Amino acid sequence: MLKTVLFDLDGTLLPMDQDVFTRAYFHSLAAKLAPHGYEPKALIDGIWAGMTAMVENDGGRTNEEAFWKRFSEKCGDRVLQDGPVFDEYYRVEFQQVAPACGFNPQAREIVDELKRAGYRVALATNPIFPTAATQSRIRWAGLEPEDFALYTTYENSHYCKPNPAYYREVLSRLGAGAEECLMVGNDVQEDMAAQSVGMNVFLLTDCLINKGSRDITVFERGGFDELRRYIKGGRAR
Repeated sequence: MLKTVLFDLDGTLLPMDQDVFTRAYFHSLAAKLAPHGYEPKALIDGIWAGMTAMVENDGGRTNEEAFWKRFSEKCGDRVLQDGPVFDEYYRVEFQQVAPACGFNPQAREIVDELKRAGYRVALATNPIFPTAATQSRIRWAGLEPEDFALYTTYENSHYCKPNPAYYREVLSRLGAGAEECLMVGNDVQEDMAAQSVGMNVFLLTDCLINKGSRDITVFERGGFDELRRYIKGGRAR
């Protein structure tokens, strides 16, 4: 029986064009750090290197630790001393990135509906952002962090999507069996990977990402209305 519904955030509950969001994010971050002596290209290259380290994380450290180790190797130890500047960015200037995202009131509606129906709802967003940035993006979607039994961040995670170990870690923290869970996301590679650990999956197609051009007809799919019908129909095994 389905008991827990896990949602991706970017492109799922929070509509966005990933490229548009990334450009706006990096532009605002570079503007924040320029007065502190960071050359934009070197900074962004360092951020990308840190993100790669998180994706490659084998669980031996948190994603936060993996990021800052690689970032400091690329940009020097001064980034560690400037940690408070980065923290301030995610609390303050990061909010300027919100207009690069869309908004869908159905995100709030479906989370509320599921909780009223007795389902536990969790946020399985790729944990490459700090807590402050994740909480902001949750709010941009019209939701609150408290709406979720769990939301993954780079501080509390040791793996990234599409590594199956990410999903196993989420299941462990929720104390849930894979067969009791439904993963809803827009990215064929990253979100549908939950199927490999035994979760039910639903591909939300509003902001579809399918970099490998996979055949998506093998997945239950559609918009929020189709997701509602899928859950109400009890088709999750």
